[in-house]
Parts: sequence; C-alpha cells; structure tokens
Amino acid sequence: MSEHDEPRSDEPRPDEPRSDRPRSDEARPAEARPAEPDQAEPELVEPAALKEELLEHPEEGEREVTAEQLSLARRLRQPRTIISILVPIVITGVFFYLNWDQLSKVPSLIANADPLLVLAAFVVFYLGFPLRGYRWSLLLLGTGFRIRTKDSTEILYLSWLVNCVVPAKLGDVYRAYLLKINSTASLSRTFGTVFIERVLDLFAIAILGLAAGYWSFRSGLPEAIKVVFIIGFVVIVVLAIGLFSMRNFGRRILTVLPLPARILEFYDRFEQGVFGAIGVRQFPLLALLTGLIWMTESLRLWLVVQALGFPDVSLGLSGAVFVALIGSLLTAVPLSPAGLGFVQAGIIGVLTVAYDVPLAEATAIALLDWVISVLSIIVFGSIVYVLSDKPRGEGRIVEQPAPA
Repeated sequence: MSEHDEPRSDEPRPDEPRSDRPRSDEARPAEARPAEPDQAEPELVEPAALKEELLEHPEEGEREVTAEQLSLARRLRQPRTIISILVPIVITGVFFYLNWDQLSKVPSLIANADPLLVLAAFVVFYLGFPLRGYRWSLLLLGTGFRIRTKDSTEILYLSWLVNCVVPAKLGDVYRAYLLKINSTASLSRTFGTVFIERVLDLFAIAILGLAAGYWSFRSGLPEAIKVVFIIGFVVIVVLAIGLFSMRNFGRRILTVLPLPARILEFYDRFEQGVFGAIGVRQFPLLALLTGLIWMTESLRLWLVVQALGFPDVSLGLSGAVFVALIGSLLTAVPLSPAGLGFVQAGIIGVLTVAYDVPLAEATAIALLDWVISVLSIIVFGSIVYVLSDKPRGEGRIVEQPAPA
C-alpha cells in the first residue's frame, strides 16, 4: 500500500486497540459460514500457485487465503494426491513380492514386539509435539505475536496431518493459513517463522547426524556413509551461505531487479519473520529445544529396535540417531506424503548396508517406526481435525499480553 492510498475500512488504525471479538459471518473464511446455494465451487489452488499468488498480491494474501484454496478433503480427491500415495504402495508391494522368501516373516516379527517398549516409543515421539509447539511460539514471539503453546501445538499437529496425507509439504502452508484465519497474525511473517524453523531443523539434522555417524563408524567409514557425510557438510555450508546472503544482500538484489513494489513489501514481511524470529537472547533456548526435538525422533527409533529385540541386530544409540535423522531428512522429498516409500527405503538401505541388519529385520524396524511416526498421526490427527474448531476459522486465538 502506498502512502497515498486510503486505509481499508476493515483494517484497524495503528492507534486503535485490537478487537478480540469474533469476526462476523462476512469476515469468516468460507468454510466457517453457510454456503450460498448458487455460489460456484471455487477453484482448487496448487501450493506453488498459491505462493505465486501471494507474491503477486501480498497485501491481498494477508486477508484472502480461503478455506477452498487449502481444502484437505478436496485435495485428497485430486489425481495427483492419489497417484502420490498409490505409486509408493505399488512399489512396496512389488518389493515384498520379489523378496517374499525373506519378508514373509515380517508380520510375525512385528507382532512379537514388546508392547511396553512400543508404547514408550509412542510416548517419546509425542513428547516432541509440545516441544515443537513451544519452539514455534518463541519464533512467533520474535515477530511480535504472542500465542499460547497449546494453540501453537494444535496448529502444528494439524499441519503434520496434512503433510502425512498430501504431497508437496502443503502442511507448512496450511500451518500459516490456520494461524491467519484464527488470529491477527501476518501471513507472510508466519511463513518466515516456518521457513526459519525448517532451517533450524536442517542444521540440527546435519550436525547431529554427522556427530552420531562419526561416533557410530569410528572404527571405519563405509563408502556409502562417506557420501552421506559429504552431503551433510554441503547442507551446512549451503544453509549458512544462503542465510548470510539473504540477510545482507537479499533486499539489495531485489531492489535492482525490475520487480513490482508489492513483491518488495512481501519480502520485507517475510524477512522480518525469518530473522526477527531469532534473537540473540532466544537462540540458545531455540537451539536446545531443536536438539531435544530431534533426540525424541532418535529415541523413538532406538526404542522400536529394542521393542523388536532382534538378537542379530546391534544398533546403539548413536546408530539409531544416525538412521533416524537420515529418515527424517527423506521426509522432505515432496513427491509423496511424508516421504512415503523414500523414508522406508532409506532406513532399510542404511540398516542393511551400513549395519549388516538382515533384510527382514530391517523392514520390520522401518514399518513399525512408520506406524508410530506417520500412521498414528493420520489416525489421531483426523480425530483432532474433526473436533478442532481451528480448521473452520472459529478457534479465535487472542494474542497473549506481554508479561509485566
């Protein structure tokens, strides 16, 4: 908005206090108000198209991202989504068929797992969600928006459900959307906090994975693991250079390009979300939380291995950390929901090649870990999705007052 434009009537003036009253029917997202009988069905927007639309019209994107654009039920009926789920399932079926002489005992191996240790793996994994919610609330606080950990955790969990059933990491966009329709938070700044959160995770995965791999293979690195180490170093260097360049040269580069002013406005808010979210005082706590979060991921896999109790599998805690972090990195593959197929292939491959785990035992480990980390989110997340008022934009999140 230029300095000559009149402020919109629905926007509060800077000197006016925010109103915590619920929105009227006209201000609610389409999913929260009754549909009109003659209203045409809105077009389903792809994640990439939605991001492009926000870049083209950032000032409108702050208000007008609708429920139809990110409708979970309609996306599940998309051919692209169906294909992204069916293809890995078919490939997995072919894999089992070709190796059935070894894999026929996988169901019995999983059935004989210690239920108490499986429950412990489940509990440890779910302890990570309050930690993730608290970390995101700290990142939002850095941009000037206060939110309760309960609300941030609920929104984050719903975004994980989306990532588990829809490809292309749509859950990250959905998280920013849910916060926007339930609060006064800026959509573009929220995108910035989600982006820097992912950067923190990638740093943690690379650094912890390298440390765990070095300790696990201290007697000698297999050639395949050397490649993983190289990739880890490249990830750290690229992330560091990218953040440094974005911080010091990002806007300078954009200003010399023939770009509309509205894109610069969007970038300014996004950059504020990225770098405003992390302060010098907050960084140690954010780093600690990130480390704890990824230890819950690693302990989950270690407990799964202990629950299965294979006598011919020797995978210490450092090995579990290394394997779990590789699996977590593969969830970023946008071709299938939660990296379906890619994650399991990566875990089975590392276990069999680097740790000499038999194929049947490695497959049992990967499948039981998938049941806890993905299938449970689909089951319980669907219940939360139905019961929660946030997907309908009715879960008003009132910005928390600053402590006295």
